[in-house]
Amino acid sequence: QVHLVESGGGLVQAGGSLRLSCAASGIIIQNNVMAWYRQAPGKQRERVAFILSGGSTNYADSVKGRFTISRDNVKNTVYLQMNSLISEDTSVYYCALGGTTSSLVRAWGQGTQVAVSS
Repeated sequence: QVHLVESGGGLVQAGGSLRLSCAASGIIIQNNVMAWYRQAPGKQRERVAFILSGGSTNYADSVKGRFTISRDNVKNTVYLQMNSLISEDTSVYYCALGGTTSSLVRAWGQGTQVAVSS
C-alpha cells in the first residue's frame, strides 16, 4: 500500500522560501514519476512540477526559476524547494505518484498548506 506524507508547509512572507517534503512508503520513488500539485480555494488542482525516474524535471511556467523538485533515493523522499514566494503561491500542496497529468496520478498525499503573506 502506497503512503505519501507531506510536510514543511506554513506561513511565510512574500519573497521567502519553504521546502516541502514528501516521504513515500510502499513504493521506490526513483523507479516512478513523482509530482507536486497545488490547489487554491475555488481553483482547479494544477501540476507544479514533476521528476521522472531518470531524473529529468519539468515545471509549470508560473514557478519556473523559483521552484526546484528533487529527490533523495536513500530517504525515499521527494522535495519541493520554493524560493521567491508570492501571494499567488498560496495553496494546499499535494505530493503525487505517477502524475505528469492528474489523470495519471495513482496516489495522493494528504496535502500541506502554504500561505504567503504580502
